[in-house]
Amino acid sequence: MAAYSLHSSYSLLSSRSSTASPTLNTCTVQHPRAALSRLHALLHSAAVSALLYYRISNLVRGDVPLLSWGLINLSELIFTFVWTLTQAFRWRPVVRAVAPENLPREEELPGVDVFICTADPKKEPVVEVMNTVLSAMALDYPAEKLAVYLSDDGGAAVTLYAMKEACGFARVWVPFCRKYGVKTRCPEAFFSSFGDSERELLLHGGDEFTAEEDQIQTKYEHFKRNVEKAAELENDVNDDRPPYVEVNVLIFVIYDNKNNGGTMNDISKLPLLVYVSREKRPSRPHRFKAGALNALLRVSGVMSNAPYALVLDCDMYCNDPTSAKQAMCFHLDPKLSDSLSYAQFPQIFYNGSKNDIYDGQARAAYKTKYQGMDGISGAVCAGTGYYIKKKALYCSPNQEEFLLFPTDEFLREPQKNFGYSTKLIYSVSTLTHKSVNNNQRETLLDDATVDEAKKLASCTYEQNTKWGKEIGYSYDCLLESTFTGYLLHCKGWKSVYLYPDRPCFLGCTTIDMKDALVQLMKWASGLVQVGLSKFSPLTYGMYNMSVLQSMCYGYFALSHFLSVACFLYGVVPQLCFLYGVPLYPKVNNYLNYFNPFFVHAKSSYIAIRRLNLLNNNLFFF
Repeated sequence: MAAYSLHSSYSLLSSRSSTASPTLNTCTVQHPRAALSRLHALLHSAAVSALLYYRISNLVRGDVPLLSWGLINLSELIFTFVWTLTQAFRWRPVVRAVAPENLPREEELPGVDVFICTADPKKEPVVEVMNTVLSAMALDYPAEKLAVYLSDDGGAAVTLYAMKEACGFARVWVPFCRKYGVKTRCPEAFFSSFGDSERELLLHGGDEFTAEEDQIQTKYEHFKRNVEKAAELENDVNDDRPPYVEVNVLIFVIYDNKNNGGTMNDISKLPLLVYVSREKRPSRPHRFKAGALNALLRVSGVMSNAPYALVLDCDMYCNDPTSAKQAMCFHLDPKLSDSLSYAQFPQIFYNGSKNDIYDGQARAAYKTKYQGMDGISGAVCAGTGYYIKKKALYCSPNQEEFLLFPTDEFLREPQKNFGYSTKLIYSVSTLTHKSVNNNQRETLLDDATVDEAKKLASCTYEQNTKWGKEIGYSYDCLLESTFTGYLLHCKGWKSVYLYPDRPCFLGCTTIDMKDALVQLMKWASGLVQVGLSKFSPLTYGMYNMSVLQSMCYGYFALSHFLSVACFLYGVVPQLCFLYGVPLYPKVNNYLNYFNPFFVHAKSSYIAIRRLNLLNNNLFFF
């Protein structure tokens, strides 16, 4: 079938000897930074040990009030526990760089499917979602190897209408970007103040660019008005899909790149564009974003079946068109490819605080944590802006021909575990097949393929299968990508983190206090749920991954208990002061005689913590 002919050259490239392959990436360990961090940890641990010894020894002797000292001791133990977990981030930080010029020819590159998820046109403006779609369609990657899928869990008619309008605008926008080498390929950003500097540089190209830019901007404004007008008229979410659809699911192939035929040059070619709206019934669990991503995995498996996928939030547009090739510098590296699951890019926002894109403190904190995890087998999955190997979602690493010679128990009965679709099972098996056909699809996507995709996106397909349990994205946690990445690391998969000079993806963060609190509560509850479950990084993680990596995940899962310590430290000392209960050693205390640095160390220790808490930068404790 045509849908199965677009596969990766990954196996072919991996079979080449590493000595004959050019260098695709470099990894530099920051030894001075690691040495200073370890020295700091040693000195800090001495001060913390003195403080805890003072607290516990006085509690044991019974010379102090039990309640107040016990609460303060509890808060300091929580601070110490979380601080200990953070030291894993500092143990072996690394910095990576890529060399896309050393990649193989474009016809040898593997296919990439882009997954974009949206759910509510009222909360996620349709124009913003379409800008993300357009930026993904304009990636600097062979059009015949690229496919863009939008999952609309709201089933809104305006989203489907906007997709058709975006497809029409893409026919002029994508060639324009390729012709003039535009880097900011999100039209809203390009025509705004963010794109002023780039437009000024391109204006030196002559009058041709100026005239064409004016035409493109006029067409974009027309496209934008049409979509906004449609959103005003109809933006309702359908929680129960219309019964007139044959299999109770709505899938439209908006644009098939085979329509390019032989009449269009490489500049004018467009990738495959697909709109997917899963079946949704009140009596069936919907599984939120994890269910949408699993549905996209199945649908893309019978349509384009690329071995890699880029996962994006609907408000996270592509800011650098070369991100796919940068990610391939890791996925196609023979030294990494066998065990590499995903390449994570930083999550940076263009709104919020002033000049947030260039906020040095925020970016430094982000880099420190992720570069630290990268040095110990892989960074956490941020949920957006990562290129993942689909094989990693189906099996363990270093498992060749895993459907023909399975070693994992759940892969021995593919129909029982993957579902009854033989086309899907075949597409999954070809992801690691040795005889890979790298040609593009020979025929158009036929009706049978679209009908099969509809069945794969129905809400009953996953019944009595391993989807969401051991296959695909996990349903055990609301933070589907982070938890799935954690499980991948537990299985032995690794990941890399790349922080390029130009942000590859820029997103829109919440600036409303209510929405921000709801989002933070969701993240915190999901992480604490993992930390207290059977998958806790300090139990399950310690058994399946390195101690340092499990400590990093333990920080993400359990650091929210700092709120308890902060509350106690903000209430108990003040009450004790009012009632004259001493909490801290006096100057003539014998402990200070043997430890003259204790008072200064402790006071500095508390001051630094309170300052960092106010700045919401807990990592630097």
